[in-house]
Amino acid sequence: MSRWKGLPTELDPSVRNLVVRLRRLKDHSGLSLRQLAAKTGYSSSSWERYLGGRALPPRAAVEALASVTGEEPTRLLAVWEVAAEAWSGRTATAPAGPIAGAAPAVARDRAPEPAAEPGRAEPLEPLDPIGPAGPGAEPARGRAFHVAVAAGAVAVVLAVSAVVVLVDRAGADRDHGAVAPLAPSAAPAVPPRSVPAYTCRVERIDGLWHAGLSTTRDEILANGYAGPEVAEAQCLLDRAGYSPGDIDGIFGPMTERAVKRLQTDADLVVDGIVGPHTWGALRG
Repeated sequence: MSRWKGLPTELDPSVRNLVVRLRRLKDHSGLSLRQLAAKTGYSSSSWERYLGGRALPPRAAVEALASVTGEEPTRLLAVWEVAAEAWSGRTATAPAGPIAGAAPAVARDRAPEPAAEPGRAEPLEPLDPIGPAGPGAEPARGRAFHVAVAAGAVAVVLAVSAVVVLVDRAGADRDHGAVAPLAPSAAPAVPPRSVPAYTCRVERIDGLWHAGLSTTRDEILANGYAGPEVAEAQCLLDRAGYSPGDIDGIFGPMTERAVKRLQTDADLVVDGIVGPHTWGALRG
């Protein structure tokens, strides 16, 4: 069995699921990367990227792997389609870089400035914050002054209006003999997320450990997965002395760390993913 490196932590769970399944097929076939390349038509370096989670394998590569390993391709291609959708969504959000060889717009549109004569200081041009004045328009300084005066007048009118409203309200409250407190704006209540409660009923049946939540022995589980299969694994991890935290059926960081500790002690591939070999260690 190959000792695979851990997959990138930022990998989408659906892509991670696809890579784990491809790794299983490659391990069960007993083929090396070079042999796999010769049988599928894809280079060994390409398969190294595909099985390392650094590149999404094309659909034809997945079909070729299923063909040389004798795997039914229908279910494997369904997993690939979900992974391809997640992968394309990740690449669509990546920021686009500048076009190679394209000069900045300012550098293209701006004409070169003539060099100043030696020993002669260039006069400074006055800045126009409003913009150059056209024919028949008043100077920029005059327009700026008028705009400032108009803005000040509007501010004064608004302030006076606010004072008048406050005075009228205070008088109305005195006439009624009470001042009504302002009601704070209440934020809408967000209902707490309901988390299924799982109970571990651990018992040994026919030489295998069970927790009463799932009987699977080959379901692939990874960080981000949820359901009774995850809760079954959490119960069995806890029974073996590797605490996964709460038995909530959610495969999170604590569950992943517990899986890695178990894999280390059982001399398995330490990737934090529950597959057939890890299930065997949990149930054995």
